[in-house]
Parts: sequence; structure tokens; C-alpha cells
Amino acid sequence: MEKEAHYFYVLECSDGSYYAGYTVDIERRLHNHNTGKGAKYTRGRTPVKLLYSEEFDSKSEALKMEIKFKKFSKKKKQSYIEGR
Repeated sequence: MEKEAHYFYVLECSDGSYYAGYTVDIERRLHNHNTGKGAKYTRGRTPVKLLYSEEFDSKSEALKMEIKFKKFSKKKKQSYIEGR
């Protein structure tokens, strides 16, 4: 049985803001965000584009990174994305 990948991802919204999330299928999740079926936050901020994604072995690890990222300042978020 193949192990499922877990992703932390960052989107850039049309207003320049960032949205961070978790998924097991980045392509599907990106499509959902851009068709208004994603998070409430992104619904009025489409189109969104994928800026960054990182794969983790467990859901727990990916969610921990999402929480950590959301606490960063905008400048630190930019540095994190650019430095990876």
C-alpha cells in the first residue's frame, strides 16, 4: 500500500494576501479554491495561485507547519517561501 502524501501549501490571492492550508491533493485543492469551493477566505479573492508547497509524511506534521506559518509576519512568510 502506497503511503499518502500530506502537503502544507501557500496560495497568493488576487489581493496580494497569502492563504496557507493543508491537503493531500494540491491540484484538486487549487481548483476548488479557484472555483469558489475552497476556503471561505479565498472565495472573494480569486484567482489564487500556488506559491509554495511542502510534502510531509504525516497530516500532523503538515498541520503543525501550517499553524507555524500563519503566526509569521508577512515579511517572514515571504522569506520562508523564497528560501525554500
